[in-house]
Amino acid sequence: MSQTRRFFLGSLALPALARKPAPERPSLVLILVDGLSAWMLGAYGNKEIRTPNLDRLAQTGTRFSNHLVCSPAPALSRATMFTGRTPMQLGDAESPAGAEDTLGKLLAGLQYTTHSADTGAAGQFLGQQERAKPFFLLAGFSGLQPPYENIDRKYRALYAQSKFDTLNLERAAAPNARAGKEMLADVVGNARKAAAAVTALDDEVGTIVAGLAQKQLLENTLIIVASSCGSLLGRHGLWDSGQASDPVNMYEEVVATPLIWSWLGHVPAQGIRPELVSTYDFLPTLCDLLDAPAPTANLCGRSYLLPITGKPLPKKQPWRKTVFGHYQNTEMARIERYKLVMRDGGKGPGELYDLAEDPTERVNQYVNPQFLTIRTTLAQALSGWKQRYSQ
Repeated sequence: MSQTRRFFLGSLALPALARKPAPERPSLVLILVDGLSAWMLGAYGNKEIRTPNLDRLAQTGTRFSNHLVCSPAPALSRATMFTGRTPMQLGDAESPAGAEDTLGKLLAGLQYTTHSADTGAAGQFLGQQERAKPFFLLAGFSGLQPPYENIDRKYRALYAQSKFDTLNLERAAAPNARAGKEMLADVVGNARKAAAAVTALDDEVGTIVAGLAQKQLLENTLIIVASSCGSLLGRHGLWDSGQASDPVNMYEEVVATPLIWSWLGHVPAQGIRPELVSTYDFLPTLCDLLDAPAPTANLCGRSYLLPITGKPLPKKQPWRKTVFGHYQNTEMARIERYKLVMRDGGKGPGELYDLAEDPTERVNQYVNPQFLTIRTTLAQALSGWKQRYSQ
């Protein structure tokens, strides 16, 4: 059952001449889904899973082609998104306390009405909103979690004959498969259920957009589609997210997630941004958009408001070349072409992939002497990130 939370922030009265006019801020709809990979959406190249409404949002707005989560685990990844803090700063807790409140308090201080609901229950809240009062809707969807038993049969019927020949699914479980291992006994059959769940989500997204249009709220509402982490659904012989394997994995299917912004008149239509961005960039971007100070210090993220709205970055401040990830004993440094995965500070099994030559991450180059320079460079960058953003 959804629950509305309203926050109020008093302020001291200021002389009229000293009061700075408040900027006109948009209402915000954040569709944040656990387990939704970028590779599952038509907008990101999928030809077999039907996502017309999500694809339409990408067409009416702008998407990042390289958005990566900082942690391949839902709760911790959400916490990084809502606080801007790294998993190390959050104490590596599975479910960091108060993470959502950081975002809630920020928006409350700006007089937003905040609400959390499943995508299917969002319509009632939207029906009560007016343009004059900004609101924030956090819409989730639980149907992407196996065993997908609550998905309507009409969605399952869409995929009853699908073979998913283009999805690179493996028919046998990997030797290190852990969470979701039972789903690998019938990879194609369970992939059909997962695809049905994605399409069910897509329909609910369409209903949200239609509700905004009916209330004439679209022009003043920023819709953001994001995911806390992806899922493998049979790729690499694994099913779930980072915890699908032992040790934890950082495959692209898990860390590469959709990020779509749609806001009529403010975000370019049919835009595609190539910058490497992370979930730890979300809060700085939101603060930039809303002209609000960041609620915490020593954040490693940076606002991507200029790129997502089609504006150039300052020449002396180009976008970064590297993003990082951390979960338990596993860490990642990722640049456009290469990805380094290290465990136990380099003492455990490592991985290095040339994503240009090997986009499906099949050939581990970690011990290949030809890749020693890139491995060393990324390892040093990862060490510096950990040292600077652990407190």
